[in-house]
Amino acid sequence: MQHLSQLVSHVRQELGKIIIGQREFMDQLLVVLVCGGHAVIEGVPGLAKTLAVKSLARVCALGFQRVQCTADLMPADVTGTNVFNLSTSTFSLHRGPVFTDLLLVDEINRTSPRTQAALLEAMEERQVTIDGVRYPLSENFTVLATQNPIEFEGTYPLPEAQLDRFLLKVRVTYPSAQEEVHILSQYEKGFDPRRFEEIALTPLGTGLLAEARREIECVRVEPTLHSYVVSLVRRTRDWPAISLGASPRAAVGLFFVARALAGMEGRDYLLPDDVKAAALPVLRHRILLKPEADLEGLTTDQVIGQVIAAVEVPK
Repeated sequence: MQHLSQLVSHVRQELGKIIIGQREFMDQLLVVLVCGGHAVIEGVPGLAKTLAVKSLARVCALGFQRVQCTADLMPADVTGTNVFNLSTSTFSLHRGPVFTDLLLVDEINRTSPRTQAALLEAMEERQVTIDGVRYPLSENFTVLATQNPIEFEGTYPLPEAQLDRFLLKVRVTYPSAQEEVHILSQYEKGFDPRRFEEIALTPLGTGLLAEARREIECVRVEPTLHSYVVSLVRRTRDWPAISLGASPRAAVGLFFVARALAGMEGRDYLLPDDVKAAALPVLRHRILLKPEADLEGLTTDQVIGQVIAAVEVPK
C-alpha cells in the first residue's frame, strides 16, 4: 500500500492548508476518487463543499469544471452541442463542462429531471452521445454533486435510478467550536478563498493516483467477507422499516469502498470493520424508509445501524 499511503498522506497535508477540520469528508472524497466512482455531497451552505472539491482537483492535478444548476439549465449546457461554422460550412463540437476530470454539479436537485438524466450516460459509461456520435470522457471522470438538505421549494429530487449511480452519499456537518475559531484566525492572517489560485499547493506526482488504484485491487478479501457484504445488502430488502432495499450495485459499491478504506489504513487485507465503516455512506441513499418509520422519526442512518447490528459478523 506504499503508493496509496503516500497519496493519502500528501492529500491530507495539502488540503489541511485550506480546509480546517472535516477529516471524514476529505477522506470520503478520496475514497470516491481512488474507487473511480461518484458522490452526492449533502450539507447546508457555508461548509466549504465547493472549496474542498476545487482544492482536491488542484492537489490531484486533475481538470476541474463546475456547473451551477438552475431550473432552466439544459442538457446541452452540460454535455455540449454541435455549432455551425459559417466560414467553413461545417459543424464543430462545442464541448460542455462534462469534458473534464472532476465535475462539480452544484445543487443538482435544482435542475430539471431532463438535465439530471443527461448525466446518467456520462456517469455510468464515461461517454456522452451528441447528435448520435459518442465521445469518450476522461478515465478520471468523477461527478461530485452537491445538494442542500433544508430547501425543497423549486427542487427536483433525484430519482432512485440515478441515486444508485452514486457510489457514496457524503454528509458534511458543522465544524467544532475550536475549528471555527481556527477558521477565523486563518482569515485574520490573510486567507481569502477568492484568491484560491495564489495559495501554494503541491500537486501529486505523475501516475500516483493510477498506482494507488492498482494497489486497492490487491487488498485480500476472505470468502466469508464476501458473504458478509451480501448479507448486509440483502437484509435491507426485508427489513421491517425499509420499503426499498439496496440493489446488487450497492453490494459491489460496498465491496470496493471497504477495500479502499482498508488500503487507506495501510492494510492489504479486509476486516469486517471496514465493511461497517463503508455501510453508511454507501447505503444511505439507496434505501427508502416506510412512511411509518418516518413518522417515528427514524433516519436512514439509524436504520442502517440496526441492520449492521442484526447481521452476524464473520470470525
